[in-house]
Amino acid sequence: MKKYIVLLRGINVSGKNKLPMAELRELLNDLGFKNVKTYIQSGNIILESEKLKSEICKIIKDGVFTKFGYEVPVIARTIPEWEKVIDSYPFSIENEKIVAFSFLNKVPEETIIEIKNIGEDKYKVDNDVLYLNCPSGFGKTKLTNNTIEKKLKVIATTRNLRTTLKLLELAK
Repeated sequence: MKKYIVLLRGINVSGKNKLPMAELRELLNDLGFKNVKTYIQSGNIILESEKLKSEICKIIKDGVFTKFGYEVPVIARTIPEWEKVIDSYPFSIENEKIVAFSFLNKVPEETIIEIKNIGEDKYKVDNDVLYLNCPSGFGKTKLTNNTIEKKLKVIATTRNLRTTLKLLELAK
């Protein structure tokens, strides 16, 4: 069995795509995943499976659609992949409130995001992750999931440094 960190995009946001974590854990157990844990209400999952990442994502996506009636993007990483993402962060992590990671569903063909008036915010695309450093704050940055998805033609879901580190801690 391999351990995975799985991220769902766009659940429990502003009253949309409601997905209680207890019901999600029950669904994932019913789908055959082992040692299922969730962290906070934003679709962070740790589980074990013998399946490949692509299979895990499809099973979860189909399961959520069948049980809850809506589609949700799903992204999975192995623990070594997750560790590499954290270790490869290219900017200062001195101020953890401006540090985030956008996990992408695939490696984008394009790595440049053309945005006017980006200010001091910085990003770097590396393989299937986009590193964010946003001194303006995440409430004001133009580097949103929707912008990242539109410009890079990928699915993206973003987690701040604290959540990213906590998921690794829970997975170990």
